[in-house]
Amino acid sequence: MEITEVRCRSILTRAGGYLKSVVSHSLNPYVGCGFGRSACGVACYVRHNPWLARGRAWGEFVDVKINAAETYLQTCSAEKSWAHKQSRPFAIFFSSSTDPWQPLEKTYRITRGLLQAMRRHPPDRLILQTHSTAAREDFSLIAELARQCDLAVHVSVEGDRERLPGLPPPPCSLNGRLNLLSEFATAGIDAVACLSPLHPMKNPEAFFESLAKRGIRGVVIDHFILGDGTPDGARTRKTALPRAMAAVDAESVRLSYRDEIARIAGRYLPVGISSSGFAGNFVAPGKPAKDNAGLK
Repeated sequence: MEITEVRCRSILTRAGGYLKSVVSHSLNPYVGCGFGRSACGVACYVRHNPWLARGRAWGEFVDVKINAAETYLQTCSAEKSWAHKQSRPFAIFFSSSTDPWQPLEKTYRITRGLLQAMRRHPPDRLILQTHSTAAREDFSLIAELARQCDLAVHVSVEGDRERLPGLPPPPCSLNGRLNLLSEFATAGIDAVACLSPLHPMKNPEAFFESLAKRGIRGVVIDHFILGDGTPDGARTRKTALPRAMAAVDAESVRLSYRDEIARIAGRYLPVGISSSGFAGNFVAPGKPAKDNAGLK
């Protein structure tokens, strides 16, 4: 792993594209991800971003933004004013292109420093997105922030299988991530399960019923088609994920599979589809969910 300490001039990126309807800003404490060689790294859309990778293999480098908290404090007021002038809340997606609690966080604590900075100057809304049970290490800090702003913890779980044959293992066990969701929900913090990208499922009825019993706020369902930023999932089709999915269930590589799973989930939980779900737009159980493109 190539580790580089860098100093950033900005840490809050004004949202565009997929995230524009979700938040006003994204925030990434690292460039690259230590989970890049795990199952989530295989389908990570960021691996196809040449501006970030700069010719480096995904999962083999991480740039550490050592002055991230300082930069946040220097720029957050201006960025908050900008968002409010757009008649939008100052809402941050943390993180869009890396995992805040990847392995190097234990050494550098960049994410922890940013959360501490946000306690001083909180956003209006904060979405924390992770695959990692290491988020538990900042549980009390997250709980404090949840009392200061509209906060949600999104934990990626992909489905009810521990792993797909032909893919590397996930960075954390499925049961560990589900337990993390339960712990946040029990503490009164909005906890959201993200099946993103959705993997073929064994028993969706039992899975979503179990999620409902955990008291989570809802579930976001996103397929690699559209979810990777291309209409037909062209970026993801270059990876091993579609082949691994098709080997388990040939229908799972179709967008219609997402919609069928969403219908099942909707019997038990509020459901959000794609970017609409990440924005917190959930449809109550028993009603059809739609994404921002109007797809049922």
